[in-house]
Amino acid sequence: MKTIYDSISMTSAITDDHSKSKLPAARYVNRHSEKNKSARSGFKTWGLAVSLLAISTIASAQGTTSDSTANFSKRSFRTWSVGLNGGMLTHYTPFNGESNGDFKTPQETWGYGGYIKKQILPGFGIQADFLAGTVKGFRANSLASPSVAQDNSSFKSRIDWSAAVSANFTVANLSLNQKRNFLSPYLTAGAGYMSSGANVTGVPTGASTNYHKNWFVPVGAGFKLGLSRVINIDLGYTVSFMKSRDFDGVIGSMNDRFSYAHAGIEIALGKKKSSQLQNYSAIAAIREESAAESMVLRNRLATAEQNRLLDQQKYDRDARQLAVDLADDDRDGVANKFDKCPGTPPNTIVDGAGCPLKVPAPKVIITEADRKVVGEAIRNLEFDLGKSTIKERSYATLNRVAGLLVEKNFSLKLAGHTDNTGSMALNLSLSKDRAEAVKSYLVAQGANASTIEATGYGPNQPIATNKTAAGRQQNRRVEFSLF
Repeated sequence: MKTIYDSISMTSAITDDHSKSKLPAARYVNRHSEKNKSARSGFKTWGLAVSLLAISTIASAQGTTSDSTANFSKRSFRTWSVGLNGGMLTHYTPFNGESNGDFKTPQETWGYGGYIKKQILPGFGIQADFLAGTVKGFRANSLASPSVAQDNSSFKSRIDWSAAVSANFTVANLSLNQKRNFLSPYLTAGAGYMSSGANVTGVPTGASTNYHKNWFVPVGAGFKLGLSRVINIDLGYTVSFMKSRDFDGVIGSMNDRFSYAHAGIEIALGKKKSSQLQNYSAIAAIREESAAESMVLRNRLATAEQNRLLDQQKYDRDARQLAVDLADDDRDGVANKFDKCPGTPPNTIVDGAGCPLKVPAPKVIITEADRKVVGEAIRNLEFDLGKSTIKERSYATLNRVAGLLVEKNFSLKLAGHTDNTGSMALNLSLSKDRAEAVKSYLVAQGANASTIEATGYGPNQPIATNKTAAGRQQNRRVEFSLF
């Protein structure tokens, strides 16, 4: 701050029109001293306002509620941001040396800029910067000192525009307890291109220049104050090293440079409840989530121990009851708990429920006439091409099969088959669908659905070769099996 205050003391002393100033040296110094006080007072007022703004927001920033994201789960962050800033431009930099470049005394002037930034890692981002303004200075080092000629010499370099791409490094994490850091120091370095022109007054070795373009290297440092998930105050200082020696209109022994001390606001873009990646403290997040996880685990352990004691008591009761339930008083092989027919006589064959099995029904006899009815149905059975729809001319023989099932209570197995044309999945589905179609038709005619089984085998059980049309025709069939 000493350097800034010292340089401000010369700001208001010299106007742009030096050639019109004819004041004697002594009177010039007095006028310069009076304006020093005004400039210094204005700068202090500006600095105090910025400080009060930052301090007034600390309480709300530190009281921000914690993220609602589940512990140790993947998070969404704000990685894009835009910033606007304003501040003071001067040709003074910490790297100028004793002579301070081509002009001994700097003048601070206002500049303005902005940037777009993409945060890639918590400590690293890429930003595109814009800057415009005017750089002024007076008292050329090439003139005799002290002298009126030197006091009346000056330059004014107008930065029409400048654009740079810089890497931004967040160099410290100063918050171990808050997931969103309030203070985030950073360093920047990059490369840029600008258009500028110089106006030189009272320097014989200098020359005014029109707007021309040059490369420069911006290097800076600063810190950001995180007011919320969205807004940061950005305070920074950047030194731009020019690739040329005529930025100020005087070609000196070294490339020119200038500095920009700025204050601004940064707005982070992203989802409403997302934190900024650049000021997110992974250490604080892990500490918070670990503490929460530890509390959950302790509660779970206490609950598990209580449940274990309750389970042990229940297990003891159940074990006693099980000993009673698994007894078999009638010795039919079915425990009392599951015995629906307790007290069955000894040596009685029972089912799984402990009840006596019914006497098997008389054996069903299938005659040649029955087989003939089924055979005719098989020969006359036809479907629409590639479908499971039964053609109408097959109904008559299927009706006789249905009547046979109803009359004699036969069981019937339907087996659908196809040739090998088409995919395996399609053929399996078609063979199954055709068998089911025959079953549905028979059930519709009065047959008992529980006595009919329908299965599809696709091309897996051919009865003829699939290399000929006749063989494939034989393989496309539905077999009927009475039992």
